[in-house]
Amino acid sequence: MPREAIWTLVLFVLLVTSAVAGSILRARLPAPHRGSETIDFLRVVTALLVTFAALVMSLLLASELTAFTTASHDRNHYAASLAEMDTCLRNYGSALDADRQLLHSYTAAVIASTWPEEPPPSGVALPDVSKLPLTGEAPTLGTILNDVGLAIARQQPADPFHQVLMTRCSQLFSNLMVGRWTVIEDAHGSLSAPFLGVLIFWLMLVFLSFGLQAPRNPLAVAIVAVAIISVASVMFVILDLDLPYGGFFGISSTSMRHALTDMLAQ
Repeated sequence: MPREAIWTLVLFVLLVTSAVAGSILRARLPAPHRGSETIDFLRVVTALLVTFAALVMSLLLASELTAFTTASHDRNHYAASLAEMDTCLRNYGSALDADRQLLHSYTAAVIASTWPEEPPPSGVALPDVSKLPLTGEAPTLGTILNDVGLAIARQQPADPFHQVLMTRCSQLFSNLMVGRWTVIEDAHGSLSAPFLGVLIFWLMLVFLSFGLQAPRNPLAVAIVAVAIISVASVMFVILDLDLPYGGFFGISSTSMRHALTDMLAQ
């Protein structure tokens, strides 16, 4: 089961438990502790807890959405850089044809390893990607790309035209390497388990107070249930956005596939 689904299920169970515990505790409290003054004071404290938790979750959601958007943009830019690199190698001439094939294999392997649930690209040879990680650095792919860079560095242009092309290819390769590491770093989630634990504890306190205040009738139970589902769904979105590859909102492979199609068509 995906991490975000596990955390969401745990949160749902804990919030339900907290609300039920609050309702049971209210029924067992002595009458003086259930007076209007106590309930009014509890409502003030609950409002403070709700405001604080809502603020934290909204800021967290905004931060994760920004990070996800950035990761998607970086992936699209990286796909464009691969296509531009291939065009430069093609313009240079037959001396780099073999390295163009390496670049095609690299691009296909990135697609197959990053989106393993999708069909692998066809029409191009690619290395074994079954043991490559979904995210993070893959030395096998890094070696392929490094071989392309070494081939570019070995070239000795015979005329000013090829000298200009070689300079451009070298610059594009440098940008490509920077883009590769940017994409690798974007794939790492930023949320930590301790932070999630603290946030869940705050939410448990909120729903415990709801249980202490809510009357025992079907409408009140339905309202609390809707609140629990809403909070759990927001947490699911936050956790899913934290890991940009895979999950319900995962970054699409479309840009990479379009880049590979463009590379193979030339």
